[in-house]
Amino acid sequence: MKLSQQAEVALSEFFDGHPVATFAINRHHVITHWNRACEQLLGWTRACMVGTRNQWQPFYIKERPLLSDLIVDGDDNIAAHYPGHSQRSTLIPGAYESEDFFPNIGASGHWLHFTAAPLRDAEGNIVGAIETLRDVTERRVAENALRKAKDNLEHIVEKRTGQLAQANDKLEDDIRQLTELNDLLSTAQQQLVQAEKMASIGQLAAGVAHEINNPIGYIFSNVGTLQNYLEQLFDMLSAYQEAEASIAQPAVTARLRAMRERIDLDFLRQDIPALMRESREGIVRVRHIVEDLKDFSRADASQDWSRADLHHGIDSTLNIVANEVKYRADVVKAYGDIPQIECLPLQINQVVLNLVVNAAQAMGPERGMITLRTGMADPDTVRLEVEDTGHGIAPDTLTRIFDPFFTTKAVGKGTGLGLSLAYGIVKKHGGRIEVDTELGRGTCFRVLLPVRHTEEQL
Repeated sequence: MKLSQQAEVALSEFFDGHPVATFAINRHHVITHWNRACEQLLGWTRACMVGTRNQWQPFYIKERPLLSDLIVDGDDNIAAHYPGHSQRSTLIPGAYESEDFFPNIGASGHWLHFTAAPLRDAEGNIVGAIETLRDVTERRVAENALRKAKDNLEHIVEKRTGQLAQANDKLEDDIRQLTELNDLLSTAQQQLVQAEKMASIGQLAAGVAHEINNPIGYIFSNVGTLQNYLEQLFDMLSAYQEAEASIAQPAVTARLRAMRERIDLDFLRQDIPALMRESREGIVRVRHIVEDLKDFSRADASQDWSRADLHHGIDSTLNIVANEVKYRADVVKAYGDIPQIECLPLQINQVVLNLVVNAAQAMGPERGMITLRTGMADPDTVRLEVEDTGHGIAPDTLTRIFDPFFTTKAVGKGTGLGLSLAYGIVKKHGGRIEVDTELGRGTCFRVLLPVRHTEEQL
């Protein structure tokens, strides 16, 4: 066998044993090799293809050049024949690669990646071309599925983003509505506090009027007496004026002496200043009552946090509720050494008033005792206790005493807001209320307030 024949046989054996579908053409575009892998992939036998120029047939409906044909022709414009599908090989000089879908191959078509390279003789002349084909259908299907999944995911993400944007808009709208509701709630709370104040004032109005009427009564009485004294003094002075010209006459002297003894001029000189002092004290007391009542009834929505003397607030509040308490209990003040606290003073006064009035109303038929006790619970907390010797709180009621509008009093005797508002005010100040009670022994409300407020409380 000649050397060329041996080489041909070896090349044929190489083609047939190669697992990649491969065929070769000569410079006349005639198929010289068509291996078994090519037969299996394309469905065309070697007998049908070798020796023909029908290499296009497995791929296209009508004749058109393949990459190998273009390489044999030396066509440099391969991109025009395979637009967007071809590129130069980075591994083999003069070779090209392409990838495309071929619907004629198999039952539902195949994606093929094919590479064509020139075959050269010893002088480097192109004497043919070899083309390899790889089935990349599974990869393409996977890529398409991945791309579809990606598109679906992008669509889902876009849709979800739109939903989140809508949810965010709705959330912002809800926040705005909640802010408005919070403002309304805050306003309503302030109105409830003021309404409770007005209710308390209405409840205490008769007692306050009685407290004011007492000093006014003796002021009027003293003024009447003073007027009578002054009339007598004026009479005395007139008598002295008449006696100036005849003071040496014994009869006139005797009459003046008798008048002075009758009106007791020395007593008048002592009693008139005392009456004036008593009247001044009564007027001052009326002024304090009116000022405390005015301060208590004032709307405190715009009040600022400030340092306040808790004892002063308690005394002022006790002045307001004096008539409500004095017929039911004795008030004992056991003040400890405490610093001023940062608070809303008028609101703390409201807490004291509600607790004291409740303590007074908790008394039985016998006169009791209300003790207001202050001290330090710890270095940063002030303790205020309002303890009574009343009938105590039943266990089934104890859990509800801070509920709004809950009351055990008869209709028209209470609003059910006193302890609820006191609880809310103490919470607003960052404090807490504790209750110790026993039926038949009395109740102690313990209010714990921080000495300094925090930014959250503002």
